[in-house]
Amino acid sequence: MLVISVLYTLIITPLELLFEVIFSIANRLIGNAGLSIIFLSLAVNFLVLPLYKRADELQAEERDIQTKMASRLKHIKSTFKGDERFFMVQEYYRINHYKPVYALKSSVSVLLQIPFFIAAYNLLSSMQGLQGMRFGFIADLGKEDAMFSIGGFPINVLPILMTLINIVSGIIYAKGHPVKEKAQVYGLAAVFLILLYRSPSGLVFYWLLNNVFSLVKNVFYKLKDPKKALNIVLAVAGLAVIISSLIRTDLDARQKVLLSAGGLLLALPLAAGFIRKKEDQKAVQKNTGAFVAGTILMALITGLLIPSTIIDASALEFVDNVQLSNPILYVVNSMLLSVGSWVLWGGVFYFFMSERSKALFCKAIWIICGISVVNYMFFGTKLGTMSSTLQYDRSPSFSVKEYLINILVLLLAGAVLYFLHSKSSKITGPVICVGILAVMGVGLINSLGILGTYSGYWSFWSNSKPSAEMPSIPLSKNGKNVVVLMVDRALGPQVPYIFNEKPELKEKFDGFTYYPNTISYGPCTIVGAPSLFGGYEYTPEKLAERNTETMAKKHDESLKVMPVLFRNNGYSVTVCDPPFAGYKSYPDTTIYSDYPGINCYTTTGALNYLDWDNNSETTANPIGRIIEMRNRNFFMLSLMKISPVILQETIYDGGIYNEAVSMSGDSTAFSINQSNVTVSKSTGYSIYFLNDYAVLKNLANLTDLNSNENTFTMMTLDSTHSPCLLQAPDYVPSANVDNTSFNETMFPKYTINGRTMGMNTVDQVTHYHVNIATYIQLGEWFDYLRKEGVYDNTRIILVSDHGKDLNQFGIESNGQNLECFMPLLMVKDFNSKGFTVKEDFMTNADTPVLATAGLISNAVNPFTGKPLTSEAKNGTQTVLYTEEWNPSEKHIYNFPPSPHFSFNGKDPFSADKWKYLGEW
Repeated sequence: MLVISVLYTLIITPLELLFEVIFSIANRLIGNAGLSIIFLSLAVNFLVLPLYKRADELQAEERDIQTKMASRLKHIKSTFKGDERFFMVQEYYRINHYKPVYALKSSVSVLLQIPFFIAAYNLLSSMQGLQGMRFGFIADLGKEDAMFSIGGFPINVLPILMTLINIVSGIIYAKGHPVKEKAQVYGLAAVFLILLYRSPSGLVFYWLLNNVFSLVKNVFYKLKDPKKALNIVLAVAGLAVIISSLIRTDLDARQKVLLSAGGLLLALPLAAGFIRKKEDQKAVQKNTGAFVAGTILMALITGLLIPSTIIDASALEFVDNVQLSNPILYVVNSMLLSVGSWVLWGGVFYFFMSERSKALFCKAIWIICGISVVNYMFFGTKLGTMSSTLQYDRSPSFSVKEYLINILVLLLAGAVLYFLHSKSSKITGPVICVGILAVMGVGLINSLGILGTYSGYWSFWSNSKPSAEMPSIPLSKNGKNVVVLMVDRALGPQVPYIFNEKPELKEKFDGFTYYPNTISYGPCTIVGAPSLFGGYEYTPEKLAERNTETMAKKHDESLKVMPVLFRNNGYSVTVCDPPFAGYKSYPDTTIYSDYPGINCYTTTGALNYLDWDNNSETTANPIGRIIEMRNRNFFMLSLMKISPVILQETIYDGGIYNEAVSMSGDSTAFSINQSNVTVSKSTGYSIYFLNDYAVLKNLANLTDLNSNENTFTMMTLDSTHSPCLLQAPDYVPSANVDNTSFNETMFPKYTINGRTMGMNTVDQVTHYHVNIATYIQLGEWFDYLRKEGVYDNTRIILVSDHGKDLNQFGIESNGQNLECFMPLLMVKDFNSKGFTVKEDFMTNADTPVLATAGLISNAVNPFTGKPLTSEAKNGTQTVLYTEEWNPSEKHIYNFPPSPHFSFNGKDPFSADKWKYLGEW
């Protein structure tokens, strides 16, 4: 099975991926699945036309030499017998420079069709997005056409029509050929009829179009000058594409440029033919060794260097903690896919080209290597934070200026490379070999880093792997309960707008007090969480004073302050998902091992929305989908990174990298990477939101009401940290979201007391959606607690470690949006009633004081012995901005030098209260 899988990835997957990308881009531009299949067929057939042309020439060569030798061979076989006949035949073959293996030349065309057929079959037969799509007389491209039936047996017209066209094409092609070749052609037509008779009509339609193309091609070959006629057809098609792109109003400028460029490429063969007539027919120079080296270099860049660099930057993010697997396997798969794409198929095309074309291929691979390195190193390098689903937090977007600069630089680089190749083509091989060694060296170092990280994590995981026991939130009906929920990246300023849209939430959040004037001390968890859990002794400023202690020690200490304090005061303590515990991406709950009685759980992977929800839209295996998605998209990401800037947005495609899913509106056709078309529409799920949402949906099931002790629970909720578009007005996950009509009625609700919340970008809208969805589910849990009689005796603190710089309110200082320092803070005390708003100035470092107030007298930090107070918030506050959000070697004793801002006042919405202090 392993060998088959490797061969499939090498040979078939590159073709399957090519077909999928072509189809997806065409469908996005055309908006019709049937027309997209036509475009796919034309594109693939024109692409492989040189292969089939050369294959036909090889067949003709074989046919001619067989004809030439036929009479003599017949004489030898009739005259001699046994070994004598064998040796005579072999000698005759030697005289004619012929070997029996050359007989395979007659089957080259058939052999070439096999991988293309398998790739098309696997892609189009399993493309759920074709389900329900009508095209002309075809009722459903996702099913067999079944135009009518006889005695219950479906009569599928498309396969029959496909076979008839295939036979007609074969008659024209095989005219005057030996019976053996004719039998091969007609036999192949019969095989395809049997294979495709019950297949989805989309697949059969594609193969029918291929047969039509083959028929037209055979007719063209009967013309006096078929090459010229073909070039004229291509030129006309190219001109039509250019005119269409210019007059269409539904395309943006970038799409018009790309379509026009495609039209020019179609017209290029005709222009090249005219130019070639004027050139001297001088000898062409090819360097097969340099070409092979160039394909190896490209395979190493796209398969090894780029994937290993991304994974090595945060290897544990690519480790599934429930079903542990080594992330180096993603590099291996990318390498196989890259070798198959560049070396194997690049080599196949090279082998079948003419000598002149081979020389062009050698020159082209040299230039491609150069401009790929330029693109990867200097362009599109600051696109933001990337998730482990290979999606950026903001979709890549480039200005016209960036496009022009990139194009000019690439033209200059291409001209220099072309000049060097023309002057001395012998230097290309050595230069490429140096590049191969360099890329292999960096890739090897990255790979060793990945293996080292995984090895260390394996040791940790095998000793303290997550318990199979479901997480539990114990609450007492008779005692006191304190629940601190760190709602990661929950946005405090959005609360009034959420409650304005959903006024029923005020009843569900009865007893809560909302503090709008709250700040955090950092823009990300690694900076903002320590003060939230440990209080004012763990602000960035205070942590910097303890410069002889490691950041890991100080961070873990902050996570233990409240659990140990409540434990020491007789409370039953539960901790779920302490962020970056052990200073690891995946929380190391062994930091609590020295404190018996503290129960620790990890909810990551313990629950899955797609599996447990009986009303969910699919029951697909999300872990398998994540692995499948990464195996595919690492290579696609690499292609994006080496491509010109003008192509990068097209390849990225909203983060789904042209995966051809969810075109039909059928909810079973889904991607685990959500692609946002507009602020109102999206396709696909966000798998990480679904897993986090599953915890929210299950809070009631996780609650244990049998505790007889006072309880303290500290838990992290990540649903607000996984922005995605949800289906309004209920804000639930959907494979196909369409909020167009709903949004038209909503915009007035985004202005309260003259302050308008920006809802213009995908980032702003998706964050709002996951925040409101979180409040809705928390409200359901609070209703459950009321019903069970444990609401009034429970103190609940909803607090976030940081906000997000979404620029929804335009609060800036020194060009930096400051909304990332504006977290959520809501508190429900014992027996409190009503929903209230307090304008007091607060920080999330007030959390330990709020949690212990009235329960633990003279509460002190169990590690420093200092009292837990909020006095430190009086006066000017200093916050730190950094994009170093992940624990790393850069955080040994302190955070790396970063911009600092001060806040002095009460209202964080007042930009004049913030001041940039500089970087240190």
